[in-house]
Amino acid sequence: MFLSGTDSAESIWQTIRAHLRAEYGTRTYDSWLKPLALVSVDADTVTLGSPTHFTADWIRNHFAERLRLLWAAQSAAIQHVRIVVENGLRTAAVPEPEQPVAVPAAVREAPAFGVALEPRYTFDSFVVGKANELAYNAARTVAEGGPIDFNPLFLHGTTGLGKTHLMHAIGWQIRSAMPGAKVVYMSAEKFMVEFVSAMRDKDTLSFKQKLRTADLLMIDDVQFIAGKDSTQEEFFHTMNEIISAGKRLVITADRSPQNLEGIENRILSRLAWGLVADINPADYELRLSILLEKMKRMPGATVGEDVIDFLARKITSNVRELEGALNRIVAYSTLVGKPIDLDFARQVLADVLKAHDRKVTIDEIQRKVADYYAIKLSDLLSARRAREVARPRQVAMFLAKRLTPRSLPDIGRRFGGRDHTTVMHAVKRIEELRADDSELDADITRLTRIIDA
Repeated sequence: MFLSGTDSAESIWQTIRAHLRAEYGTRTYDSWLKPLALVSVDADTVTLGSPTHFTADWIRNHFAERLRLLWAAQSAAIQHVRIVVENGLRTAAVPEPEQPVAVPAAVREAPAFGVALEPRYTFDSFVVGKANELAYNAARTVAEGGPIDFNPLFLHGTTGLGKTHLMHAIGWQIRSAMPGAKVVYMSAEKFMVEFVSAMRDKDTLSFKQKLRTADLLMIDDVQFIAGKDSTQEEFFHTMNEIISAGKRLVITADRSPQNLEGIENRILSRLAWGLVADINPADYELRLSILLEKMKRMPGATVGEDVIDFLARKITSNVRELEGALNRIVAYSTLVGKPIDLDFARQVLADVLKAHDRKVTIDEIQRKVADYYAIKLSDLLSARRAREVARPRQVAMFLAKRLTPRSLPDIGRRFGGRDHTTVMHAVKRIEELRADDSELDADITRLTRIIDA
């Protein structure tokens, strides 16, 4: 039964649903979160209904903490979120832990301003590699609370590489070290919306006070204020106030200050005045480490090393999509009751893999084979028949036939105008040799990985 105030609770729920769609993306939202329905609000507990036991259990394991956080941010009275299975008029409760997990005090208290921090995003859960080492170390320095030689810290990189994760981690660390510290985190878009709202309500003084009294101010995706003159004016003065007061300022964007367009020069100068740290796309080793770390937090899942290696090599765009691919195959495996092997992973991720497939070119194969065997590219394409050149040439032809859609005549023309029968012979010869020559077979495997990467 709904208590009085249901209309208000339903309004809050619609706001949270919109936030979930924006945060997790349409595919994840539609698959898992969209079927959720608001059942009741009773004292400090919100009850949400899921259509099946499986989805209820999955939501509890993967989204319950986030749901509690979002409800707590909207209403400080809410401390628990309960997931039940709702079948028409009958509602069967999914078994709950003996004691519901309460929202930690630091999380339960809705932020006075800005957006609540995500509990999952801590330094402990951030996997460090060459691509993000500088940004990680800089973030840790800011979070330690001691004197720093730079302010602001400006993190930049494309989407899904960990900028937001590091900002939340800084916030949690500061709160842990200084419980009374005022931490404000918000996107640049929210900064703009709140500022415009304050101007409309003729209450800009309150807006300024909330931001400029922060001990740590973090603004995400600053590129979104490009071309917004009045917002940039306020943003510039807020930056100055924070820096002048010796408080900490962390800002992120999808590109370096020098490449931000539509942002005033005085703001860009301020951003470049501090420490600018880029986060590069994760290399294979870092992608592999991220997947292995994530597997530690999925004790019920069995995913072979070959599948983990496959994901690390194929999903190269960003960390968020990499983790999403792992979540997806584990979820599908649970749904259909099938073990996770390479064929299953390829089937489940067919659309993702298709989007990530890049076209390997014959030129690329020729360059990488020449580098691998330490010969000149011109020799690879020449008429020389010496073994040290002929065998790598056959390997390159074999890989060109295997990794590209080019016809045999096309491949022959790209290898110094050779006939297609020469390519056929090379492909057949390499196939025969691989069966007995383990060293050549290893060479082909390594070269394939080099080219795929």
